[in-house]
Amino acid sequence: MIQHPDGTRMPLVDASVHIFFTSTPDLRNFLREPFKSRGFPDYEMDWYGAPGGEYAPNTRGPDRGYPGSDPEFVGNHLFNERGVDVAVLHPMGRGIMPDRHLGSALCAAHNEMMVSRWLESPTFGERFRGTIRLNPDDIAGALRELAKYRDHPRVVQIGVPLQSRELYGKPQFWPLWEAAADAKLPVAVHIETGEGIGFPPTPSGHTRTYEQYVSFMALNYLYHLMNMIAEGVFERFPGVKFVWADGAADFLTPFIWRMDVFGRPHLEQTPWAPRIPSDYLPGHVYFVAGSFDGPGDAEFADQWFSFTGKENMVMFGSSYPHWHCWDAGKLPRALTAEQREKVCWRNAAELYGIDIPAQLAAQ
Repeated sequence: MIQHPDGTRMPLVDASVHIFFTSTPDLRNFLREPFKSRGFPDYEMDWYGAPGGEYAPNTRGPDRGYPGSDPEFVGNHLFNERGVDVAVLHPMGRGIMPDRHLGSALCAAHNEMMVSRWLESPTFGERFRGTIRLNPDDIAGALRELAKYRDHPRVVQIGVPLQSRELYGKPQFWPLWEAAADAKLPVAVHIETGEGIGFPPTPSGHTRTYEQYVSFMALNYLYHLMNMIAEGVFERFPGVKFVWADGAADFLTPFIWRMDVFGRPHLEQTPWAPRIPSDYLPGHVYFVAGSFDGPGDAEFADQWFSFTGKENMVMFGSSYPHWHCWDAGKLPRALTAEQREKVCWRNAAELYGIDIPAQLAAQ
């Protein structure tokens, strides 16, 4: 339960909590040969690093373990200190590997760790929900991994890395999206840590600084989304839902306006996607609200939030334990009570099938 500055109280679903192994040796304990002895990047091995450090203060726990690796410590922090009612966990993987089989083995290890340590935790398991990591570079392996966990009662979505070899609307990914829709599990796309194959964050190459990287990187969600609309993914698979899990909802309105303007006169070029692009957003597209998303605490924040139906797509996510971890009490004051309710819990509860007790929802 979260209390906003105006005194209103409401339930809180944190749709983006990042979890990790305690160490690389710990991860290897969940791997089998021939992958157990293979080399792969550490969590910190990426092109850019936050100048002040990757993680928020006081997230390492009493034993100074890796942030986001102790279910008891994280659960206490989220549920008892931050007012979270339910947390959706997103294991941080290692990105796309040159060897697709190694990539799938790493995904499987993260899934086994999340389910055994977190979703089945005797203390907080009932309040955790999980994202199983799948490797889009190995569709057959991803489908086998999905079959293992699709019926687990606390698994609520699948997760793939933002840094893919190809745009996610391409036909090679369709069997995975079809299987996700059949399993009634949304697909969360998240910027990867320890990114493996280091693709540039912009179409024109690498940026110079972390600040530019973190500003530009979320644009890649829009490239994936626009490609999926143009390729007819949402027409072909009406039940598929995508969660863009690192913000970027503030980019949606100007980009979809432009796509509507240019796409409307040329719909005959995509007979497999006969509707204007913005028609494919409701019920298919969701965003996790990040602390970077604009326009911030502005007087017109409620109006901007209503454009393009964003108020029905955005869910609060803290990005705990990363340095930009934030709390729902810092949502723009101009948001209406209904908008705050949707962001804080209602959109996530409906998407993930999370049961919020009536007595909490009524406050």
